[in-house]
Amino acid sequence: MRLLERKSNDELMLREFSDEDVPAYAVLSHTWAIDNTEEVRYQDVEAGISKSKAGYKKIRFCAEQAMTDGLRYFWVDTCCIDKRNNTELSKAITSMFRWYQKAARCYVYLSDVPIQNGNAGTWQPDNAWELAFRKSWWFTRGWTLQELIAPTSVEFFSSEGKRLGDKLTLETMIYNITGIPTSVLRQGLLTDFSFHEKMSWASHRRTKEPEDEAYSLLGIFDISMPLLYGEGKEKAMKRLCEEIDKSHKALTSTGAEFERFIIVLSLTHIPEAVQLVGRQKELTEMHRLLYGHPNRSAVVLNGLGGIGKTQLAVAYAHRHKEKYTAIFWVNASNKDSLKLSFGQINQQITRDQPTASVSTSVDSEDLDDVVRAVMNWLNLSKNTHWLLIYDNYDNPRLSGDKDESTLDLLRFLPESDHGSVIITTRLSRVALGYRIQVKKLVDTHDSLEILSNASGRRGIMDDPAAVELTKELDGLPLALSTAGAYLEQVTTTFSEYLRLYKASWLKLQTTSPQLTSYEDRSLHTTWQLSLDQIEQQNVLSARLLKLWAYFDRHDVWFELLQHGYSADNDWMQSLVEDTISFDTAVRILCNYGLVDADPSLHETVGSGGYSMHSCVHSWTVSVLNKDWDESLARLALTCIALEVPDNKENKWWLLQRRLLAHATRHDNFVANGKVNTAGMEWTLHSLSSLYADQGKLAEAERMYMRALQGREEALGPKHISTLDTVNNLGILYTDQGKLAEAERMYMRALQGKEEALGPKHTSTLDTVNNLGNLYADQGKLAEAEGMYIRALQGREEALGPKHTSTLDTVNNLGILYKNQGKLAEAERMYTRALQGYEEALGPKHISTLQTVNNLGILYTDQGKLAEAERMYMRALQGKEEALGPKHISTLQTVNNLGLLYADQGKLAEAERMYMRALQGKEEALGPKHTSTLDTVNNLGILYQNQGKLAKAERMYM
Repeated sequence: MRLLERKSNDELMLREFSDEDVPAYAVLSHTWAIDNTEEVRYQDVEAGISKSKAGYKKIRFCAEQAMTDGLRYFWVDTCCIDKRNNTELSKAITSMFRWYQKAARCYVYLSDVPIQNGNAGTWQPDNAWELAFRKSWWFTRGWTLQELIAPTSVEFFSSEGKRLGDKLTLETMIYNITGIPTSVLRQGLLTDFSFHEKMSWASHRRTKEPEDEAYSLLGIFDISMPLLYGEGKEKAMKRLCEEIDKSHKALTSTGAEFERFIIVLSLTHIPEAVQLVGRQKELTEMHRLLYGHPNRSAVVLNGLGGIGKTQLAVAYAHRHKEKYTAIFWVNASNKDSLKLSFGQINQQITRDQPTASVSTSVDSEDLDDVVRAVMNWLNLSKNTHWLLIYDNYDNPRLSGDKDESTLDLLRFLPESDHGSVIITTRLSRVALGYRIQVKKLVDTHDSLEILSNASGRRGIMDDPAAVELTKELDGLPLALSTAGAYLEQVTTTFSEYLRLYKASWLKLQTTSPQLTSYEDRSLHTTWQLSLDQIEQQNVLSARLLKLWAYFDRHDVWFELLQHGYSADNDWMQSLVEDTISFDTAVRILCNYGLVDADPSLHETVGSGGYSMHSCVHSWTVSVLNKDWDESLARLALTCIALEVPDNKENKWWLLQRRLLAHATRHDNFVANGKVNTAGMEWTLHSLSSLYADQGKLAEAERMYMRALQGREEALGPKHISTLDTVNNLGILYTDQGKLAEAERMYMRALQGKEEALGPKHTSTLDTVNNLGNLYADQGKLAEAEGMYIRALQGREEALGPKHTSTLDTVNNLGILYKNQGKLAEAERMYTRALQGYEEALGPKHISTLQTVNNLGILYTDQGKLAEAERMYMRALQGKEEALGPKHISTLQTVNNLGLLYADQGKLAEAERMYMRALQGKEEALGPKHTSTLDTVNNLGILYQNQGKLAKAERMYM
């Protein structure tokens, strides 16, 4: 191999190396000038006249870039090959793919992609070069295909030598320009792609010499053949194809044996092919498992109906058809369809190989004889490179199953230990090969591409409405194709389709065009077969599927449903009798792909959760529950409300967070009058508490008002349950800054409880404590202290000094003493509360963390700023983990950190804290809430101290 080296005097020197001694080097990829005489040739370097040529500019660029990357040597095709020597030229062309492949760097110099504005010499805005990049001549030339694919590192440079990116950072744009899959750009195996796919990458590329359109593909196909310039493009291409064919036969068997078993792929019985989008990982894995093994290899593609299993198998067959002597498609829906498929295979074999032994049964009317004859042909010892695809094996005979309608596929698999098998099925329990679960598409770009292809609408990649629609359809190819087919025939916008999808799901699906590329034809019927089989296996599984419509699609777990055991419902009691019964029912749903055990839902509280695809959930709502089931809705509401934990329970905030989506679903049901909550007002109270604890104050107020109205009507205004809701409304109004309304609620609750329960009842004392909080917020510190002392004394007597309710009042007294300037008394109260909370609840409980936060405030007032920062950081970290970064309690600690940083003179850090707190409070509480205004005021003080007087004035105003 001959390489260039630029000497210290700026002269170029050619150095030759044996294949074993080639040092690290860079290569230049470029397009030749129209006037080839301006390119630097081998003889120009030898004669020392390189600099006189216009082409020297890009060679100098390559030399300088190589030096920047620490590379001494570089290779350029114009001058590192002596093209006068035909033998050397032929060897170089044959070796070129390997040379690019082994290069440490490949620099693509794009002479037609500037980033300066012509003669003005000014730089264009960022990415303004992209249009020129997309139209670059480099992407139209034949030889640059291997220069893009072979090297590990390919970097693109403008005509000024400025770096634009590499083939990984620009892979999406390169894919859109060339059609070359991103997996190839990431050094995926070329053997994973078919002859036709590779040829498609070169179909729009041209070369100066017509024969080079074939010769430039030698490395892509890993083929060697003599170069015969002058033979013409057609002959060169013909010889290339012949060599490729020979290489495949050499890999499989001897040519004669290979020819004996070739059966032309018949498209008659294969489902209609669509352009497969994504799935490169699955295709690569299938090829690795299926091809090139001495023994039988089998892959089972399992997944939800409509997820694209059949299309994946079709794509594999088309991509790798030249690697198999025969590919046969078998409809494995049932025994009859399978036997008919074998009859069609029999006809294909007899047509293409009339001397084959299978032909003896061609006239047989007994399909069992036909099956045996085909099996015998597949079992022939030399016939080792066939591929059988058993599609829709969705009614299998599993272990212990005696149902005659099921299919035992083992009886219809060849006995010999050779060949390849693909099985598609909805059931994860089918274990006749290596299982590959086909999951939803996770890349939004792939979903948008399916939607674009099916609808015929281009340029939708950056359309927000199209993106929103693909999110709703959640990567399900059948749903995306159905939407596209509908949109192709109407002028409906993506936004309007999404509205129809949510409002009139079933009607939209029944009026959508049929898809010939999917066996089940429509989204609304595709899971009916699975449901029929599920009902036969376990009726509880089918009932659970119907019930799921009344929960959120994400995170349903055993303990949540277990609350339904108390319902007067036999099937529900059987379902949640114990974990074994529940697991048995849900496992069948998982087996059919309708439900997934999602590891991301396995919280640290409660058992693991199960999730359902959004389209399947829409089906359970619109088809399984076409008629609204009031009893199931009330059952679901009961389960959710009973699962809401008290905020003294261990890790209550995690359980509440799991429940939030389910609560929101029923909030909508109740608001729309779909659930009759008469006699179930307690459920509304429970959901209100959930919302309040999670910082969703507006939602909590709405729900509390419904609960209060219902309890007043059902129980009367003085019933204890009614008064509990009144008390909680007081807490909520306090959090919202509506202090007058809060006081009215507390006074009403206190008066009612004192009459009904007495002044020392713990429930009465709860309201007394809450009144103390309110008076403290109102600045009525003496009244607050009176309430706290009464509550503390009563709770110590009734509950003991270490009870968490007692500690709550101790903590509140600490806050009060701090506000009164009694800092030593405040510290004693906080220390007592913190020690008690840590013992009773643990160091990460919210009550513990709130006292930690309070200690931070106290230490700040005492001037102990380092201790205060440690307290705040502990509180903030714990609250972010427990409640999330946008919870009101978290934001209050953020605000406190801002105050501390301001006191420490860390003004930039203080500003960041204040801005975070302000944004969060405005979203959660509104711009006029007193807590929001406190942070606004803090920002004003900060800006004033920074000398930003205009900003400070805006805050103060």
